[in-house]
Amino acid sequence: MTAQLIVIGAGAAGLMAAGTAARLGVDTILIERNERPARKVMITGKGRCNVTNACTSLQDLIASVPVNGRFLYSAFSRFMPADTIDFFESRGVPLKKERGNRVFPVSDKAVDIVDCLASYAQKSGVRIVNGRVTQLVIEDGCVKGVKTEDGATITADSVIVATGGMSYPQTGSTGDGYTLAQQAGHSIVSLKPSLVPLEAHEGFCSDLMGLSLRNISIKVYDTKRSNKVIYEDFGEMLFTHFGVSGPVILSASSHIREMERGRYKIGIDLKPALNEEQLDARILRDFSENINRNYINALNSLLPKKLVPVIVKLSRIPMTTKVNQITKEQRRDLAVLLKNFTVTVTDYRPVEEAIVTSGGVDTKQINPKTMESKLVRGLYFAGEVIDVDAYTGGFNLQIAFSTGRLAAQSAADALVKGESYE
Repeated sequence: MTAQLIVIGAGAAGLMAAGTAARLGVDTILIERNERPARKVMITGKGRCNVTNACTSLQDLIASVPVNGRFLYSAFSRFMPADTIDFFESRGVPLKKERGNRVFPVSDKAVDIVDCLASYAQKSGVRIVNGRVTQLVIEDGCVKGVKTEDGATITADSVIVATGGMSYPQTGSTGDGYTLAQQAGHSIVSLKPSLVPLEAHEGFCSDLMGLSLRNISIKVYDTKRSNKVIYEDFGEMLFTHFGVSGPVILSASSHIREMERGRYKIGIDLKPALNEEQLDARILRDFSENINRNYINALNSLLPKKLVPVIVKLSRIPMTTKVNQITKEQRRDLAVLLKNFTVTVTDYRPVEEAIVTSGGVDTKQINPKTMESKLVRGLYFAGEVIDVDAYTGGFNLQIAFSTGRLAAQSAADALVKGESYE
């Protein structure tokens, strides 16, 4: 079997790359190990698919990629979020914008995004082959094709590796792309989870399991750097049996670059709309309304019910203390606790639970203007297999679309000179 271009992996980056190349007149084969394409896209955004982020500034887009954001300058410049939105809406998938410029299909169904991408590839003339690539065929510094698990060799002039990372291996992201890149001589930056829940030291996290907090703010402190604040955010979080999760926690995890047990602490401001004096006044008002009640029964209008016993214990005020016996100093200490409810991070959750994989093919060995390998001619990379990862909010899928598009256009330019995209 022969083709001009082989794309490995039918995820977001691979489907975009294959469809783009075929539209440019390139004879393209897309090889996918799963029977259904884009299985990981199906579960993004809790099955709703946060397809992109509607930020309009290139600089803001790059700033939302904490790992090697500048590497994506050309890819983003060629295919911005507005282009992604137009891509889907022009193909019959209406989109909507929600908080934080997050963009979802109006249907709230990820399958509509997957079907659109698959249809784009198929209608463009892409030949889809079910199988697993185990080896790149490289001769004299040029890629010549691939070998598959069943022993077949498919020859091609160019190959795009778009296999994803190692997160959610049940979707097919099992790290094959890293092995293929290493076969070609590429270095792999150490792999670790990103956008992942965090394990915590405090036992109260399991007591609070299932509690979701909204409209809270967090600060992440690095105790090895004099409690320097390395990240701040506002939004939602969730307590779990192992620690903490939720949008602000997942984003925070991408800033924790050197995990050490106990090094990082997360200060949670449970009442960010109030300063300490205002919060003290609020507590005093609540206490005045419950003057003869026990302390543990006087916080129900201030805090979620599940959180009350934890706060009472941490405040070191006996739960049966009558409200009218609580001193001004104790009340002020309570306000400080509510403004800095601290969780000590012990580890990431396993990479299998991460939204994306941090690390991957070293960007120094990839031409950022084309996504082509600097080591092997005709070999390109796209998507999560590259050492780039972004915050939550649609940015990682935008990376997939932009790098997939650029890799395909670059391969097409090399294969069919003079033809332009429709």
